[in-house]
Amino acid sequence: MDKQRFGRHRKIMPFEPASVEALREASRDKAAALNQHVLGYGAQAETEWAAAGIAAPDLPAMRKYRLDRIRAELKRRDYAGALLYDPVNIRYATDSTNMQLWVAHNPTRHCFVATDGPVVLFDYFSCEHLSDHSGVVDEVRPAVSWIYLYSGELTDRKVRRWAAGIADLVAEHGGGNRRIAVDHIDPEGLGELARRGIAVGNGEAVMENARLTKSPDEILSMRRAIVACEAAMGEMEAALKPGISENELWAQLHRGNIARGGEWIETRLLSSGPRTNPWFQECSSRIVEDGDLVAFDTDLIGPYGFCADLSRTWLCGDGRPSNEQRDLFRIAADQIAYNTELLRPGISFRDLVERSAVPPGDYFPTRYGVLYHGIGLADEYPTLPHASDWTDDTPDGVLEPGMVLCVESYIGRLGGREGVKIEEQVLITETGNEKLSAYPLDERLLGG
Repeated sequence: MDKQRFGRHRKIMPFEPASVEALREASRDKAAALNQHVLGYGAQAETEWAAAGIAAPDLPAMRKYRLDRIRAELKRRDYAGALLYDPVNIRYATDSTNMQLWVAHNPTRHCFVATDGPVVLFDYFSCEHLSDHSGVVDEVRPAVSWIYLYSGELTDRKVRRWAAGIADLVAEHGGGNRRIAVDHIDPEGLGELARRGIAVGNGEAVMENARLTKSPDEILSMRRAIVACEAAMGEMEAALKPGISENELWAQLHRGNIARGGEWIETRLLSSGPRTNPWFQECSSRIVEDGDLVAFDTDLIGPYGFCADLSRTWLCGDGRPSNEQRDLFRIAADQIAYNTELLRPGISFRDLVERSAVPPGDYFPTRYGVLYHGIGLADEYPTLPHASDWTDDTPDGVLEPGMVLCVESYIGRLGGREGVKIEEQVLITETGNEKLSAYPLDERLLGG
């Protein structure tokens, strides 16, 4: 038998060694021009946003606003810069993405934001093109990752190499200040920075406060993310028929989010029938039956990286709800409406929760963990518990225009069969509030 020769092919682009750099640059230019953030979100999403009358955000202005917020917070806390590992914080600082969920648990990408100096992104191997669109990243360097996956028992060597690069940036741009804010860091890195005379402070405090108040362009981006989320919710509700599994139903939301350029969903909070009480059952293979309540929490990271965190409860099938189902739903809907009305600038966190409506009687033990929480690129500060859960280590503060909060309710009788989850997303305005979420509640459960 004749031997087969492998690898035979026609040359596509012969090149001389001296032209390798030129080819590399051309390849990067092509990749940058085809970046997902450059290509945009597609006809489906754009058509839905146009129908909703939501203008496109000014992304360069939004990116500048965010960097200004970070640097103002760094100056206020007297830091030379911020070292960021959380992919959500890197997104906020650079508006660039790279394998967001993977890098969340494999820290192979980080960013240094100098208080008075450049933004240096340390990215995954051969990923320089992923931030070319942003206009705010001054330099891209290869990341030195010292997770065990890459370094094994030689972690200490890689940590020294990693820390040398950070120390050089601090020395060059810190103006003598050796204090930096870091959002996440393992003990090896903390120790090596200390050995080099660099003090580390709480980067989460810096970033949560920077992210707290949204610009008009961020609000436009969030409105678009919510419209996309609610369109996917509509597709999910259309698929809700007796006989579908929870997992199949939940997949509709994922499909709709991805089709509109969304990114991921943070939880698996969808349940039906007896699995709706208590709350926090994760989505399963259970078959949804006629007459079941189906409750879910989107926890969805959509277009522009913004979170759309909405909850609804639907009745499966064409029948009428039971009296108990209507009672559960009415209590939840009334709590949401009352607590939303309280939201206004100038009210303190403590005063807000003291005034808020809470689940009555035997519904209170199964209450949701919080009444309100901040929202932006993900769930954000602040988190406001029920007044009875307020402790001496619960932080107080004041609502300000530009903050966005989610209003939460879960109503399920202790030991009962079913429960109801509702959540709305609300903007604090100069004069009060505006509900950003608009997906209608199930009229049958409201008694309509």
